[in-house]
Amino acid sequence: MRKEKYQLDFILLNIGYAEHHADWNWKNINSPFTRIHVVKKGTAWLKRDGNKYQLKEGHLYLTPSYTPHSYECGDEFCLYYIHIYETLEKKSSVFDQLNFPIEIEGDSLLLDLIERLYAINPGRELSFYDPDAYDNSTELIKNIAMQGHTPLALELESHGIIQQLISRFFAFATQKMPNVDERMARVLEYIHSNIHTPIGIDQLAEMSFLTKDHFIRLFKKQLNCTPGKYINQKKIEKAQLMMLLQNYSVQELAFQLGFENVSYFNRLFKKLTGENPTNYRKRLEM
Repeated sequence: MRKEKYQLDFILLNIGYAEHHADWNWKNINSPFTRIHVVKKGTAWLKRDGNKYQLKEGHLYLTPSYTPHSYECGDEFCLYYIHIYETLEKKSSVFDQLNFPIEIEGDSLLLDLIERLYAINPGRELSFYDPDAYDNSTELIKNIAMQGHTPLALELESHGIIQQLISRFFAFATQKMPNVDERMARVLEYIHSNIHTPIGIDQLAEMSFLTKDHFIRLFKKQLNCTPGKYINQKKIEKAQLMMLLQNYSVQELAFQLGFENVSYFNRLFKKLTGENPTNYRKRLEM
């Protein structure tokens, strides 16, 4: 792995300790931030990617942003939860580039670091455990703002601890697209950096020094989807994040992301998220 490709920049949103008694049962969660769960006691289950994983004592679990998942708990279950937000600007997410393990085994150092992170970030607990109560624009902006008021020394220490936690998962990460050659890697970086503009397939083919048909075939072979589908998915993910952080109208949102046709943007948003942008925004504002 080239080190310069994976510069990580995460903001701490929430950290807390929770004790549940068969009440950690939430479905269809899909958030713009990453979760780390640290199991202290008991057993629960995580459902994602069509699989069901048993959460075990002394282990850490990573759920990247925009990963649909659900929880099940039928008895006592105690855990630390950590929510972190990846600041991207115009770079690609590390979760677009690498497959991270869902589970790693903890040790005394990790547990001490998590307890320290909790101790130096008071007031970051969730008021309610139902994701619908905190997975919205008001809570996200409030939590990002809290980070801006944290003393610099504690902010630096928190950042260092988060880096160490992620590094443990990073140690077992694999390339998400190991067969992507240099031409496709350059195209992907361009897409991620210019997601707010119209991106033409002809333009990407020319950048790759390939004919359009050859480019589409090669892209599909290496990434298992067409370039158009990939671009649309990344644009809609960006739209979801923009809705959380700023009060754009649907028309402004479409134009900000390079869509000339608002109706097409509406149809695409609903196709990829299951609801239209207006309803999605209303749910965020609840």
